Amino acid sequence: MRYASVTDRLYTLGSDKWAVHFAARDRVAQGQDILELTIGEPDIAPAPELVEECVRALKAGRTRYSNGRGEPDLVAALADLYRPRLPTIRDENILCFPGTQTALFAVMTALVQSGDAVLLGDPYYATYEGVIRSTGAIMQPVPLQMRHGFIMQPEDLAAAITPESRVLLLNTPHNPTGAVLDRNTLEALGALAIAHDLWIVCDEVYEALIFEGGFASPLEIDALRERTIVVSSISKSHAATGFRSGWSIGPVEFSRRLLPISETMLFGNQPFIADMTTAALRGNHTTSAQLRTALGRRARMVTRMIEESTGLSCHMPSGGMFAMIDVSQTGMDGEAFAWRLLDEENVAVMPGSAFGAQGRDLIRVALTVPDAELADAISRMAALARTALTGQP
Repeated sequence: MRYASVTDRLYTLGSDKWAVHFAARDRVAQGQDILELTIGEPDIAPAPELVEECVRALKAGRTRYSNGRGEPDLVAALADLYRPRLPTIRDENILCFPGTQTALFAVMTALVQSGDAVLLGDPYYATYEGVIRSTGAIMQPVPLQMRHGFIMQPEDLAAAITPESRVLLLNTPHNPTGAVLDRNTLEALGALAIAHDLWIVCDEVYEALIFEGGFASPLEIDALRERTIVVSSISKSHAATGFRSGWSIGPVEFSRRLLPISETMLFGNQPFIADMTTAALRGNHTTSAQLRTALGRRARMVTRMIEESTGLSCHMPSGGMFAMIDVSQTGMDGEAFAWRLLDEENVAVMPGSAFGAQGRDLIRVALTVPDAELADAISRMAALARTALTGQP
């Protein structure tokens, strides 16, 4: 039988990257006690009033068709949220989607096709490759190095640009490294985008989870607004990953062209989830603050434990839900280390190779488990590292 070429492009880019995670889940199902540090699932629940709002909306009959742009109250809430960065924002700049992932897929579909290329930092979030390759475009990885705090360097971006480049995909705070781009860096990267007529797509889903300092977006830089599209959601900020409620903010003409794509894919989100999202954006909830405090504390703990008890290097993230650890001194790459850690210590982490070639010697540790459980996992990781380094347990 015949299949569309997109199925070949994406054949190995789905759950294959998460092999260690799924192997760990299988072992848990079989009764093994596994410490899971693989995914960015907040370890607190959404605020009760948000769940209550979702239930209220369901009971009120908010289950009918919506429209392609989004429910009016949610669009208005998003306009208010982004007006400080985009003073001219109006409804036509906004589209609502079921989560950041769907928004990003639609945005890339609108911007690139076969023969085009998308620039992105390497390491990169695992699904970015599939989002890009689904369009027929290719990736142009820009190395993100630990010695630079995993911050994209303008000279590295300049070296990666070719005539085929159409989009610069940014993610701040960054998954998997936790790097946060400051305004000066965004301006330098943006200058290259202007010089080479590149779109900037910025995934800002971890915006609310910066441990120290402020957040900067290309959307707030005057010279970049007409080439910038931001995607985000309430998944991380409000611990609402399963609700799948996100959005895109972009220039009016871009959003006008994106709307038919959204309507073809979805023809509207669920009104009862839109009502809950509106309540999340307009409410005064403590979820983000709770997460920031816990994640920052755990990041500092992991960095300290790794540096004190092993010969490994750990990058202290500036935000997000993860820490990256260089395991190359053990003589293993991240893939081998992750599988040995699962087999010998019952700890599941993500091998860095799931996030690109630059992650080969790294592992990603999720900070989304209770402190004691995380400390236990790092102690087991240290034991494996010592065994590998010295031959002694």
